Amino acid sequence: MTLPLSRSRYDEPAASADATPGHRSADPAHRAAALDLLADRRLVVLGGAGLSTDSGIPDYRGPGTARPTPMTYGDFVSGRPARQRYWARSHLGWARMRRADLNDGHRSVARLDPELLITQNVDGLHEAAGTRRMVALHGRIADVVCLDCRVTSSRAALQERMAEANPGWAERHGDVVARPDGDVDLDATDDFVVPDCLDCGGVLKPDVVFFGENVPAERVQRCFAAVDDLTPDGGALLAVGTSLTVMSGFRFVRRAARAGVPVVVVNRGATRGDELATYAVEAGCSEFLVDLAARRA
Repeated sequence: MTLPLSRSRYDEPAASADATPGHRSADPAHRAAALDLLADRRLVVLGGAGLSTDSGIPDYRGPGTARPTPMTYGDFVSGRPARQRYWARSHLGWARMRRADLNDGHRSVARLDPELLITQNVDGLHEAAGTRRMVALHGRIADVVCLDCRVTSSRAALQERMAEANPGWAERHGDVVARPDGDVDLDATDDFVVPDCLDCGGVLKPDVVFFGENVPAERVQRCFAAVDDLTPDGGALLAVGTSLTVMSGFRFVRRAARAGVPVVVVNRGATRGDELATYAVEAGCSEFLVDLAARRA
């Protein structure tokens, strides 16, 4: 079984005749109207995996992707075989993810300098791009936490320990297919040696939110506060590169829409938030964000 690594609009006057809730369009006039709406408003940006696909990191639900079967927190803590499966695959996939380069979408978000970027990604690329105000909603895969003593440590250091404990592993499995969040398609993992915590000998877990875990309350409250600070006449929420399938991100779109704050959704493919959007734009993340950054410069 394939187990990816992790995962737990409106009273704005329409700028074009096709700006009706739920209407997704790739029409240039629809796209231009969305850009016009966002040109001079205070922004909160909600970003998803589609923002990193141009960096070579697969997403979960984009066109042509296989339906994921995520590893849950319950799976991870169920016993050593599950953790062997996770860390064996992560050992290969993270080595690729850490080499991913910034793309124009990451750079453009940094140029936009939104009131807050809420990223659902764990790859750390927005931090590398220099985005000043952000919440990594689901954590960062570059960090590791011990479930017993709660000490956090570097994923890079753990990578070295895994390489030492599993000589030749990467070379034997160098042709596996990459999956989202540093996962790969690999089932034969029962001989992988999983290092324990150096401080207490406890269980190590990536410091990301798995399905079955809750996003830390302080992160959620910071995001809600930023959304609540937007106003219908001077603010907007931009959801880009996310299907909004998972409630942890969708709730911010719903909150903005309930307050009458305009919402623009930009994605390849339909999203859960289209019915709440002032504009739902069928477009690539990078190209839209580049145009928006230029419009606001």
